[in-house]
Formats: sequence, structure tokens, C-alpha cells
Amino acid sequence: MSQQAKKRQIIHVDMDAFYASVEQRDDPSLQGRPVVVGGNPNSRGVVSTASYEARETGIHSAMPLVEAQRRCPQAVFLPVNIQKYRKVSQQIREIFLTYTPLVEPLSLDEAFLDVTASTRLFGSAEKIALTIKERIKDELNLCASVGVASNKFLAKLASDLEKPNGFVVIDSNGIQEFLDSLPVGRIWGVGKKMLERLENLNVHTVSDLRRIDQASLSRFFGSWGNQLYLLARGIDNRPVESVHEAKSIGRETTFAFDISDRQELETILLELACDIGQNLRKEKLKSKTITLKIRYNDFRTLSRSYTLSQATHLEDIIYTKARQLLSEITLQRPLRLIGITASNLTDQEEGQLSLFDEENQGQEKLVQAIDSIVEKYGDKSIVRARLLR
Repeated sequence: MSQQAKKRQIIHVDMDAFYASVEQRDDPSLQGRPVVVGGNPNSRGVVSTASYEARETGIHSAMPLVEAQRRCPQAVFLPVNIQKYRKVSQQIREIFLTYTPLVEPLSLDEAFLDVTASTRLFGSAEKIALTIKERIKDELNLCASVGVASNKFLAKLASDLEKPNGFVVIDSNGIQEFLDSLPVGRIWGVGKKMLERLENLNVHTVSDLRRIDQASLSRFFGSWGNQLYLLARGIDNRPVESVHEAKSIGRETTFAFDISDRQELETILLELACDIGQNLRKEKLKSKTITLKIRYNDFRTLSRSYTLSQATHLEDIIYTKARQLLSEITLQRPLRLIGITASNLTDQEEGQLSLFDEENQGQEKLVQAIDSIVEKYGDKSIVRARLLR
């Protein structure tokens, strides 16, 4: 391990059952009860997050909601309120940024923090991590599991060891001793198939893995074999990257029942376009390419794209182009899924409107006003008439 990597102080924060915990926090009647976030249990959807009370019955993320209800009929099933979770996620990130600008979000509910340069001001990495954990609990009434180590692999491993409400620090002088007794399945990237292959080689623990030389691992697993060799020794030199360039922003929905009515499909497209437009503006991005995705009820999937002459973050333009793409497709069967993706992204400054584009300037002012209302009063405070249920 390089001297630079040894000096790093990395924290990994992973919120416990994030979506479900937010719902339980906001509705005290749900506390202590099995909660499943994902939608109607009679739909084709899957579990997004399950509370720990629900997990005790065998429910887990990505499980079909129908199966989740079979396992736990008494569970409370709730829709995904992504706007609410994004807002809470931003509040958590603001706590992170108090201690370091080097924050790498992995999703709404987890992130890496490099606090190497922060220790002079705030104390040890362990102290910073504990303070962050306590602030999340005190200020947001939510629970996080936290890992502290000298690199990203070890910090993420540590945060997962004692969930929920875990706090694990891996001392840089005891890394190998810590790793050797762990099941090999704990190594980042070892999924079900690779685990089976490793077990066929009589590799069950990290210690077993370390007994295989690098050349053999490369022969067995290709380029991933080199990664296994390094991770088994606690080596991970990747830095925390605070800025990720977004490649696309997309939304799609799977229907509870197949839909063939074009007007109903267009209404759903409008809802998706509004969500994408709002998120583009929040991320200070614009898109030049709009892609429509449809999936028939026999699971055949089609996509069609349109590239604009000028980048946009206006939902009306996104919706118009998506609807146009849909109109050009002869629907052979009812649909089970529809989605929109905005790609070919640029920042807002690069995509400024022409001074003479008065119509779009008017739309700009309108969406700015709408965004201000939504920011102040919530995402349900102002809704297009066509989207009223």
C-alpha cells in the first residue's frame, strides 16, 4: 500500500433502511411496524426498501411486491416518494459538507467522505464520523451505519458489518487480521456466481483467498483476479471523487395493468417529463437528446431518440418530443412499461437560450416560479391539471 493511501482517512456513511425509516419518522404510527416502500402490493413493482421489522420476515430489496405481501401480510405498503427522500438526502449531505468538501455520493442513502485534511480542525476521523452519526440522529431523527478506514473498500466493508446503527473503525495496523477471518463473500464485487467459483476452489474466507497467488487469480478470473488479489490484502487506492459528471437523467414506470390507450400513455409521459425537467434544473443541467423507451406485455423492448438543436431543461419540450416519438410507433401490443431518458447533458450556462426565443424565455420564468413554490411547500403543492388523480 502506498504511503499516500495509508495516510487517507475515509468515512463511509450508509443510512439504515432509508426510505422506510423516513416514512416511519414522519408517521409515528408506523414505528415498530413492518414497512415496505415500493407501491401497491398487487402491482408488478418490486420492493425499494423494507424496514428492519419487515426484513425479519425475509423481505428484501428488489423482491416482487406480491411476494413481499405473501411473506408479511400485515406489512404497510407505501409508494416511493422520491422527492421527499431527495430532500432528506440533501439535508444529510449538508451535514457531510460541514466537515469536508470531498463527498462522493453513491446514492441518496450512502456516501464516502475523505476527511484526511479535516482532522487538524475537527479531530480524528473517528471523532468526525461519530459526530456526523450523532448529528444525523439528533437533527434528522434518522439512523446511519458508519465505517472508518484508510480506503473506500475497507470503510464500506466496516459500515456494513454491524447494521443497523453500526459504527466500526478499522485500525490501519490491524487490517489483515481484520480481513482474514471474514467470509470471502464480503469482498466488494463478489456476487453469487463468483462466490460459487471461489468455493469450488476451496476458498471460503479472505485468508483462503490470500493463499492463491496473483497469476493464478488472473488465470481464473481475468482482470478481476488482480482486483481480488489487492482487496484480499486491503489495498484500494481509489480516491474519493467529489464530482461525478452525470451521463443521463431518466425515469420509467412499470404499470400495474397493461395499457394500450395512447391518451393515458401520454399523461404518464407528462408526469415523467415533469420529474426529469425538475431534476435537470436542480442539477443545473440541460439535455439535447430525449429517448423514449417502451416495453410490450411480451417483454419486447423498443427505444427511440431525438436530438434537439438546443439543449433544454423544460418539461414541456421534453414531453413534446417524447410524445412525438410515441406517435411514430405503431403499438403492436399493450405496454407494461414506459420511460424517458434525457442524455447528452450540458451545464445550464452552455445551453443558454437565445435572447430572441421569447416563448422559451416565458417558460423559463414559469418553471422558475414553479420550482420556488415546490421548494417551499413541497412537490404536491402545484400540479398540472392533467396529472390530477
